[in-house]
Amino acid sequence: MGSTLIQNELIHDLMPLKMAPKQPNSGLFVGLNKGHITTKKELAPRPSDRKGKTSKRVHFVRSLVREVAGFAPYEKRITELLKVGKDKRALKVAKRKLGTHKRAKRKREEMSSALRKMR
Repeated sequence: MGSTLIQNELIHDLMPLKMAPKQPNSGLFVGLNKGHITTKKELAPRPSDRKGKTSKRVHFVRSLVREVAGFAPYEKRITELLKVGKDKRALKVAKRKLGTHKRAKRKREEMSSALRKMR
């Protein structure tokens, strides 16, 4: 059971889901595009559409805090492991600190990009 969940997570990380655009209704009561022919109402954007997107201000504040405060000790350890080429060990350290595999992968990527910027 657990391995299939991991496989599904890996597949979803690699391939974002792209669905075919919905075809307009045909006016018939049978078939793939069954139903009355209607005109779609233009809706205002919902707040939930913006969920997860960081604003310019938040991005600026976070970058400023990172610049002033620097890295946490575990982040420094991850960067040291990445410097010597121990990516897998860095992932394990991040996972133990952050709790989930997904967060650990994101943190490892963030640390490696910070390392690239320093060089």
